[in-house]
Amino acid sequence: MPLRRRKQWWGVTLDAPDGPELGRFYARLLDWHLFPADNGLEATVAPSADAGYNLGFQTEPNYLRPVWPVEPGQPQMSMHLEIEVDDLDEAVAHAVAAGATLAGFQPQDTVPVMIDPAGHPFCLYLDESDEYLDESDEGE
Repeated sequence: MPLRRRKQWWGVTLDAPDGPELGRFYARLLDWHLFPADNGLEATVAPSADAGYNLGFQTEPNYLRPVWPVEPGQPQMSMHLEIEVDDLDEAVAHAVAAGATLAGFQPQDTVPVMIDPAGHPFCLYLDESDEYLDESDEGE
């Protein structure tokens, strides 16, 4: 039995010292729409109001900024986002302009690790496989 029979929304929610502020960062980064909650403590971002998926952000008063890379005894990330991009150099520059920083530790040359304003790591990557050809490429 499916969890819902109507249109499904799914997403991930990140804690932050200021949920709406982190939501504004991700709206700039992804060029998505910001949907602030009436309570002033939460926000979501999505490509549109009917996209079916979103990123959520909630204010956590006891939030501890994660440390990247992980250090014993320090707060660590519980997850990170993977964001496919068209051009790594342009994407890194855009992320920095939006408010991210390039992590000091980079485990791979081809997957830049960025840090959002609340300390959550996220990775930028290129998918250079032919697995996801768009319809205009089919038959070539």
